[in-house]
Amino acid sequence: MTLRLNHPVMIASGCGGTGRELAPYLDLDGFAFVTRTLSRDPRVGTTASRMAEAPSGLLNTLGVHNPGLAHFLDEELPWLVGAGAQVFVSVAGATLGEYAELARLIGRAPGVAGIEVNVSLPDPGGAGIFEAREPFHAASAVAAVRRETPSDLPVLAKLRPDVSRVVEAARAVVEAGATAVVVGNAVPAAMPDGRPAGLSGPAIAPIALRCVSEVCGRLPDVTVIGCGGVAEAAGARALLGAGAVAVQVGTALLRDPTTATRLVADLQEDQ
Repeated sequence: MTLRLNHPVMIASGCGGTGRELAPYLDLDGFAFVTRTLSRDPRVGTTASRMAEAPSGLLNTLGVHNPGLAHFLDEELPWLVGAGAQVFVSVAGATLGEYAELARLIGRAPGVAGIEVNVSLPDPGGAGIFEAREPFHAASAVAAVRRETPSDLPVLAKLRPDVSRVVEAARAVVEAGATAVVVGNAVPAAMPDGRPAGLSGPAIAPIALRCVSEVCGRLPDVTVIGCGGVAEAAGARALLGAGAVAVQVGTALLRDPTTATRLVADLQEDQ
């Protein structure tokens, strides 16, 4: 199965809201849009302060806050499809059975372009999500999704940017049926009050680049999407030059929601 994208810039999970928030700044038509991570049932998430700035980055502890899959399928997916977005639904489950149930329901939904299996939450245990701390755990989640997904629907595996294990994890999830791997996600960190959090933004760009380089260099047949700290064309070009077929833009959109449009234009000038 081949991953088909209109251009090499995707909207990363959690940073495009429902899509409506980006619409005044970005024409979603043709964009690959990854939804916020969805669970089977609604989740309130973290009730205390959820975000804080860090030097060259952003701290967050959201607790997988989302309205649940049924609300998304009924209210949000039709709008995104109508806007012309290429919709990839990010999922996370408390159990392997929940991953499978999510995949079964999403796979039948009209307009879905793919599923992104989030096995890289910085604090999965604290959020009540299945802990994919080992590559075989991540592979188990991907296999559960792949078994319940139509064979022609791409399944992406979003991996944590752990340089020491990312190649092993990428190999495991691809063997379990992933169409492509997304490298990586926010790195484990702490809020100013000590609560577990994830750090994203420019601060993690060099880590993401190292991880993408490792996977592409050692697993040249694996389709890789780079994610982490992309805010300017230079950062996108670095990940693409390392072997990624596309990049995901996330935290930068919170500061400048026109970033993705600008990146597409800048990268088209390279062609």
